Amino acid sequence: MRNLNQTLSKLLICISACYFNTAWAGPADYVYTPLVEQGEKEIDFKFGTAKGQDDTRKTVYSLGLGYGVSEYWFTEVYLKREREGSEGLTIGEWENKFQLTETGKYAVDVGLITEIEAPLSNSKEPWEFKVGPLFQTEFGKLQLNGNVLFERTFGGDNVEHITEMGYQWQAKYRWIQEFEFGLQGMGEMGEWDHWEDSDDQNHRIGPAVFGKLNVGQKQAIKYNAALLFGASDAAPDHTFRLQVEYEF
Repeated sequence: MRNLNQTLSKLLICISACYFNTAWAGPADYVYTPLVEQGEKEIDFKFGTAKGQDDTRKTVYSLGLGYGVSEYWFTEVYLKREREGSEGLTIGEWENKFQLTETGKYAVDVGLITEIEAPLSNSKEPWEFKVGPLFQTEFGKLQLNGNVLFERTFGGDNVEHITEMGYQWQAKYRWIQEFEFGLQGMGEMGEWDHWEDSDDQNHRIGPAVFGKLNVGQKQAIKYNAALLFGASDAAPDHTFRLQVEYEF
């Protein structure tokens, strides 16, 4: 486990030093959490829709299949469809999450997310790669998450390669297993070493609900949804996102 942590830490440092270019603000984006459960299998559906300030709407939905390969590695593949106006794009996505600390051993649980997206319906569109550390801590029934993300596009036509940085955070009150509530926030700052002016940054924040329903032996349906409002001039007016997972 120690060797894995050292290897992944070095990988993160090397990747963060590269130059990135990104296509941010997917309305179906969700807040990553660092914990992994070995042997867990899931079918994952995500949906999101965002209305821009010019009244254009972007909609994304995806279906994925995931598996907890070990106590520190969870992998998932998705088929995703994006639509904005009359334009549509089909994407294949591979996501890997690594838990870097033993659950509850330290004050903060730490993980690492990597994600690669490949356009399937248009070869002129770029590929995208995302990586970043994940953090989680708890105070009684209050769970706090915070993530820092870096994203890159490569390939495609007329792509400028720069480094950009984004973030996610979440505060959740675990009232009862079937229904929890809180707040979520997401944003993009611009280039990692030269942030955009505040008016050009993309910040979204809003209320969220969560829950887990047991439906059989070692089977459950988990859900989370949020209504996010633009908190900066460059953000969509509002974004609705939903995730439903069947675990077995």
